[in-house]
Amino acid sequence: MAAELHITGDPAADELLSADPLALLIGMLLDQQVPMETAFAGPLKIQERLGRLSADAIAGESEERLTEVFRTPPAVHRFPGSMAGRTQALCAAVAEHWDGDAAAIWTRDDPDGAEVLRRLKELPGFGDQKARIFLALLGKQYGVDVPGWQEAAGPYGEEGSYRSVADIVNPDSLTKVREHKRAMKAAAKKD
Repeated sequence: MAAELHITGDPAADELLSADPLALLIGMLLDQQVPMETAFAGPLKIQERLGRLSADAIAGESEERLTEVFRTPPAVHRFPGSMAGRTQALCAAVAEHWDGDAAAIWTRDDPDGAEVLRRLKELPGFGDQKARIFLALLGKQYGVDVPGWQEAAGPYGEEGSYRSVADIVNPDSLTKVREHKRAMKAAAKKD
């Protein structure tokens, strides 16, 4: 991949996300109930603590060890036990169904956007919204240009929107995404 992501503010973490599809997938999984930068910096912490980042290695790790990896300060996530389990389940699915190759989810058999979305939604921890955001991230920033990805990603695929991590390319766009999220939360509270 020729992607050059700027999500975390940490050059080493962003470099890993840019180079390793599994890291990007895990970062997306972790993106809940913590700041985006924290979530997407998680894969680097996991790699540093385990010595490698592979679907097979994480899937085969003991639950206790992986929870400790997540819990060690600075923690990978504010909910280390549950997120270690979710990460392990995700990696087990990638190992079992995609031969350990996360990129195969969006490359194997030349899928279109609807198929990539379907595949993402089958992954543990990826509901409809998370799958659409991740598809938009792949299309907008990761160089994945499968036919129909924008339609499948829904509003997250719109150019010029600032709805999600898919739209973060610099500090200014991060601010715009945060403003959009605040506005959406405020609107939801009014309903």
